[in-house]
Amino acid sequence: MTLFRTVEFRAFLQLRLFVAMGWHMQALVVGWYVYALTNDPVYLAFVGLAEAIPAIGLALPSGYWVDKMDKRKGIRVALVMIIVSAIVSAILVQDETVGVLSSQQIVWGLLAMVMINGAARAMYGPSMFSTLGQIVTREDVTRASALSSSVWQGAMIAGPLLGGIIYGAYGADAAGYSYVALMLVGAFGALRLTPKPPIVGQQRASMREDLTLGLRFILQRPVILGALSLDLFAVLFGGVVALLPVFAKDVLHVGESGLGMLRSAMSVGSVTAMAIFSVRPIQRNAGRYLLWSVAGFGVCILAFASSTVFWVSVAILVLAGAFDAVSVVIRHTILQLETPDEMKGRVAAANTMFISSSNELGAVESGIAAKFFGTVPSVYLGGIATLIVVAVVAWRNKSLRTMHIDHR
Repeated sequence: MTLFRTVEFRAFLQLRLFVAMGWHMQALVVGWYVYALTNDPVYLAFVGLAEAIPAIGLALPSGYWVDKMDKRKGIRVALVMIIVSAIVSAILVQDETVGVLSSQQIVWGLLAMVMINGAARAMYGPSMFSTLGQIVTREDVTRASALSSSVWQGAMIAGPLLGGIIYGAYGADAAGYSYVALMLVGAFGALRLTPKPPIVGQQRASMREDLTLGLRFILQRPVILGALSLDLFAVLFGGVVALLPVFAKDVLHVGESGLGMLRSAMSVGSVTAMAIFSVRPIQRNAGRYLLWSVAGFGVCILAFASSTVFWVSVAILVLAGAFDAVSVVIRHTILQLETPDEMKGRVAAANTMFISSSNELGAVESGIAAKFFGTVPSVYLGGIATLIVVAVVAWRNKSLRTMHIDHR
């Protein structure tokens, strides 16, 4: 494939793969460690909130600065923050640290590192999104987006799976060393990227107008808004990732290694589906595919809540990941094709607000709902809410229902 002949695209994938592997391994270790210390799902909500506050709060200003600066510099600044967070969190989960700090101090220290990750994401996401658009041609955007998303999902398979195995076999110490090493390998990919200077576009009337440009761009386009809304509310209500430590420990009784398999399962389905889409891109009836896939995701969440058999639960999450992949690929493709190059950072930042809202605030919602309604009932409610959201969007957004993807 011609994409792989491009040195920068290979460097981009190296960066995306290994940093994401370390990131997701770190998330598994922090999530399990926090729940093991507290045995309270509300603290899993705090983990989501700690990442959501900076990721959402800094999204618009970060997108503004990404459009005004060299994208490579934005990536490198974010990487420094990510690696610092990884090193400190790895120190906090060491056995020796338990004898020096109290459990509460360790938990709050880990939450502080999660906040640094959230701030880094606000810069990293728009910088990577803008960089991809400058590395590949317009004709290759769909395949490049699918490959990039496949690499991300592959990292979500390998990172948690490897993290769970290392954690279970050798403890949190070794898992901490491992995710730091992975992030350093990924960071070397950034050294192979060439400068990506800002693209001069139309001057805005004020900085405030410039800052909100990406958000207004999305709100004025029903297809993009509908696609992002589906993702936001489906993951906000139907996401179960934040509660997987609870399912692994208290429902399925499978420990750290089992948690790694559960966290990897959705990505197995996603990467399989995305590999198919990289060869056979979705074009005709993309809107219908999107709506049916999110509905399928909601049904899978209901099935997962009903399962008490580990391998059945894993299989259900694999299927849920395949449905989720349709949404991811279509959303990324629309944003790459419809967004002018000079404002991709700001649009990606606005997109980050939607995604952070769904993932991290979804973790908050899941933790609080599990605390008040119980773990399994809260997941049932989330699956039902997801199906209601799909029905409302399909009814109200005709543009999305009839959408096709045009590469011209």
